[in-house]
Amino acid sequence: MSQARTEPARSPRRVLLASLVGTTIEFFDFYIYATAAVLVFPALFFPSADATSATLQSLATFALAFFARPVGSALFGHFGDRVGRKATLVAALLTMGLSTVAIGVLPTYASIGVAAPALLALCRFGQGLGLGGEWGGAVLLAVEHAPPGRRAWFGMFPQLGAPIGFFLSTGLFLWLTRAIGEPAFFAWGWRVPFVASAVLVAVGLWMRLRLTETPAFARAMAQQERVRLPMLEVVLRHPRALLAGTFAALATFVLFYLMTVFSLSWATSRLGYSREGFLGLQMLGVLCFAVTIPLSAAWADRTGARRVMVVATVLILLFGLAMPWLFTAHSVWHVLAFLGLGLAAMGLTYGPLGTVLAHMFPVAVRYTGASLAFNLAGIFGASLAPYFATWLAVHHGLTWVGLYLAVAAAITLAALAAVPHAHDRVSA
Repeated sequence: MSQARTEPARSPRRVLLASLVGTTIEFFDFYIYATAAVLVFPALFFPSADATSATLQSLATFALAFFARPVGSALFGHFGDRVGRKATLVAALLTMGLSTVAIGVLPTYASIGVAAPALLALCRFGQGLGLGGEWGGAVLLAVEHAPPGRRAWFGMFPQLGAPIGFFLSTGLFLWLTRAIGEPAFFAWGWRVPFVASAVLVAVGLWMRLRLTETPAFARAMAQQERVRLPMLEVVLRHPRALLAGTFAALATFVLFYLMTVFSLSWATSRLGYSREGFLGLQMLGVLCFAVTIPLSAAWADRTGARRVMVVATVLILLFGLAMPWLFTAHSVWHVLAFLGLGLAAMGLTYGPLGTVLAHMFPVAVRYTGASLAFNLAGIFGASLAPYFATWLAVHHGLTWVGLYLAVAAAITLAALAAVPHAHDRVSA
């Protein structure tokens, strides 16, 4: 009877669906904040006579979550490597979900003054804490159930949560602004996506509670491979893997948050695009992101995950140099090409990223190591990317924003060169 109950819980379809649904929810929650940080929060939580100043203050709270994510990696990674993947993933999802719903019911600056942005920052920290533990666990849930030769394909399923979550969050904001009008949207409509995420979290919890532990973690526990302090083990015994993994993900983060948060802010404030119009263009671009993730994973299982990331990073570098020419108010087709090419390159690098990071660390510290590398990359590559890119664009023009992305890609290429070639074909 026990065997009969365990096998369905470990069926590939259920495992992959649970990893995909969980990251979709987490990224949906994360992206609705990113969209609101550009469109809503500057006016409601950071009133200022200078619109640019209010936007920069709002983007600063956006950055806060990225500094919380390594804390989440250490906290949830500790329990993920000692107690198990399943229970830790449930706790991470709850942390993210409760923080997101709380944002939806916060009073604004007009109601409680400076306490409003302080509470918003606290909830944003909670979002980062939860996502810091979510991503690594979801990737391991998929990768550690994968058969040989299919690890990149299994590992890309949680990565698909990023474009799906973005598509859902952007689509919901777009529908709300059109359905209820701007006055109602600013009065109460912006709260709907945050509160509605409670339903998605309930579905995700139901799916994850029906799973069992991954075979790799179960074997590690049976062989007494558990370490007392996974975080200390990673820092002291695997510093090269941690450093290489962090900067191998750098360009991925810089690119994505330039393509989403920065581009939305710049297009609606400086290029003359309407909020609804540019959100619609971004949704078309995200389709390219979603399509290239499985393509890159299939390619990675044939030729090697690290090699695919190298090719994708070269494309990102070239894209950065072309950015000033593409991202212009003069042609909507140029902007579509900008979004499509940039987000397609994002999918190529993001698809195999989780598989590469996961297999840079042994099973006993894999949750902590992969999560920490991914989320440290978030600090260096994403936390200040919208803020820094906005400052560069205002003071020096878009050419410098493109150079910023190109430099990030060059650093990532150097880090990928330091990843052992054994990771071209992951097998354990």
